[in-house]
Amino acid sequence: MTPARTKSARRARDIGLDVRAPKTRCEDRHCPFHGRLPVRGQVIEGTVVSTGMQRTAVVERTLLHFVPKYERYEKRRRRYLAHAPPCLNVTLGHKVRIAETRPLSKLVCFCIVEDLGEAARKVESEEPRMLADSPAAAEEE
Repeated sequence: MTPARTKSARRARDIGLDVRAPKTRCEDRHCPFHGRLPVRGQVIEGTVVSTGMQRTAVVERTLLHFVPKYERYEKRRRRYLAHAPPCLNVTLGHKVRIAETRPLSKLVCFCIVEDLGEAARKVESEEPRMLADSPAAAEEE
């Protein structure tokens, strides 16, 4: 006979998606891997833009929309509130995969199921150059 598994020795359950299960364990009941939350429907990739709420992250997806009149593309974005299980430990600026779930609150209907790593950062502008007339520039010379 096989030994009975205890709750702490249980592995992450299969959620039906082709994603890697987290290595750490959590006690969150809304975790799709360690809790009882089923995932179904849409699977979307986006970037985490805010983690200010408890166990909730704002995930932003940018897409291009073609405008026939001007024959050009415009950039549009959509923000989703997604439950962030503590076992995934997602941080600001990471690219993540979210899956649709039952409504967890008024606005949260998605759950983060995979952390895809750090997203490509936007190119930040260089430090402003000092003018030749400024006293700080004169001190350097």
